[in-house]
Order: sequence, then structure tokens, then C-alpha cells
Amino acid sequence: MNPLIWALLITSLSTSTIITMASHHWLLAWLGLELNTLSILPIIMKTHHPRATEAATKYFIIQTFAAALILFASTINAWQTGHWSITTSSTTQTTTIMTIALMLKLGVAPAHLWYPEILQGVTMNTALTITTWQKIAPTTLLLLLHNHLSTTLLMLTGLTSALIGGLTGLNQTQTRKIMAFSSIAHTGWLLMTLMLAPHLTTMTLIIYILMTIATFTSLNTTTMKTITDTNTTWTNSPALLTLMMLSLMSLGGLPPLTGFMPKLLILNDLIIKNLTPLGVTLALASLPSLFFYIRLTYLTMLINPPNNTNTKYNWRMKPLPQQSTTTTMTLTLFLLPTTPLLYLTT
Repeated sequence: MNPLIWALLITSLSTSTIITMASHHWLLAWLGLELNTLSILPIIMKTHHPRATEAATKYFIIQTFAAALILFASTINAWQTGHWSITTSSTTQTTTIMTIALMLKLGVAPAHLWYPEILQGVTMNTALTITTWQKIAPTTLLLLLHNHLSTTLLMLTGLTSALIGGLTGLNQTQTRKIMAFSSIAHTGWLLMTLMLAPHLTTMTLIIYILMTIATFTSLNTTTMKTITDTNTTWTNSPALLTLMMLSLMSLGGLPPLTGFMPKLLILNDLIIKNLTPLGVTLALASLPSLFFYIRLTYLTMLINPPNNTNTKYNWRMKPLPQQSTTTTMTLTLFLLPTTPLLYLTT
């Protein structure tokens, strides 16, 4: 792709999210979301592969439908209340439609079926963009609306996402689909804390983005596209593979690592609010997710002997230059001691 066009698309993608984050007017927020969708479509289709074209078509249909719902609800809200402000109180009907549309944009269960298919049809870097940057704008709108949202709806969809994200990821062999179901499960945790502590939602999103960037960068560097690719990955870089497995453990939420922090704080908030059964159910729902992370670790580091082979890379995969993972990997693994500081300042 022409560097000028590439720069224009990246600038448009980042600017559109910032427009949505900074807006307090529904039309401006809708404009940012639409610009965001139009900016990422050429990036998805860049590889000129039938799977990429299919992914772009699905993404366009889903995002346009969600944006149309947002425009419909904001228009009804303006008609009924006489204002377009996001933060001012609105009717229950329009707030529910808004919430459903934003959850569709986020890929929250039960409106999650499009998400793994799109991630499977794009490149690793594009999948990283969809799982991280594309979540910021809808989450910001949910945070702006959090005083008017239905607690029951959010708790129900959050728990459903955590369950479905864990259980449906068990039978996946493609690493991008595993990361997609992991993203669905993490979004469920995100929704659970939205009504309890919005500042905790912000911290959870930031930590999830850090962990996902570290994991996707490692997967991209080692060209691991399926679980069977782990057979030839050890000889690529044993140190990088070890760090990648630790980042997967962090995504699962194992205690010594950074990923344990948001889960601990969310469960703590649920127990403080006398929602212990919900907290226990949510903790149990994260066990299937942890299982498929541990399965990846087991297949990669315990099954394969650490001996040298004649081929450094898979014969179908092009060797990629080593990418810098130092900062994101360090933050993914060692942020847990800073929990009190982060919790009080976010």
C-alpha cells in the first residue's frame, strides 16, 4: 500500500476514536464511529485475499447496523427530551437501544458471532488493532452513559460473555480465534465492573490492551497461526517463546502476573457490594479460558524437546523481523506490585 494512503488511514483511524472519546454530542460521537469504521475497512482488505474481503464485508455490515441503531436511538432521545447530550439523562428505551448497539460494536455475547470470524480473516497486526484500539470508542461511550445504564442488562451480558468466551475457546486450534474468544471473555469482565466502579473499568481496559499487544506481537514474530505451529516455534527464539507463554498466563489471570490485578479488584468490588454468588460464578467462568492458555503452554514448552531442527521457520510462513516486545512484555508480567497505586489513581 502507498505510504501516503497508509498514513492517511492510520491518522483517520486514530482521529476518529479521539473524536468519539472527546464528544458530548450524539451526532459527533456517531460521526467518529462511522469514520472509524470507514478507516479500518481498507486496512482489513489490504491483503487482497478472499478471507480478508469476507471479513471486511462482515465488519462493515455489523458496524453499520450498530451505528444506525445509535443514530436511531439518539434521534428518538432528541425528539423526546429536546437535547443531544450524551451525559444528560435520557429515557430507558433509548438507553437500552444504545447499550445493545455499543455491545454489538464491542462483540459482547450473545452478539459475538461475527468477532472470531473477522479476526480469523485478517492479518495479525489488523487483528491486534480490532481487539485493542477498536474497543476504546464504544467503551468510552458506555462510561459516559454509565449513570443511566441498566445494571441487570450489563451484569447479564458480562456474565454471558465470560462464560461463552471461555467455553467456546476450548475447541479452537487457530491462535487468532483463541485470542478472539479471550477478548470476548475479557470484555465480559469489563462490563461487570462498569456499574460498580468506572475507574476500575478504565484500568482493566488499559491492562487488557497491554497484555494483548504483548501476546499478539509475540505471535506475529514467531508466526504462530495454529496450535500445531508450536512444533517449530521453540527453535525460533526460546526466550521469546517463554515470555509469550508467560503473557498468555497473564491473560488468563494467574496470580504472580499483571493479569491477576483487574480480576482481583473486580471480585473484591463484587464481594464488597454483597454480590458474592455473582463473583464466584464469574471466577469459575474464567477457568475454561485459563485452561486453553495452559494447553497452549503445555503443547509448546513441555511436549517439544528443546533441540535444534534444520528449519528455523515453518515452510509456508515468511520469516518476520524481530519486533520490540520489551516494554509491553515487562508491563504484562510485572505490574502486580503497583496495584494500590494504579487503583487509586485511575
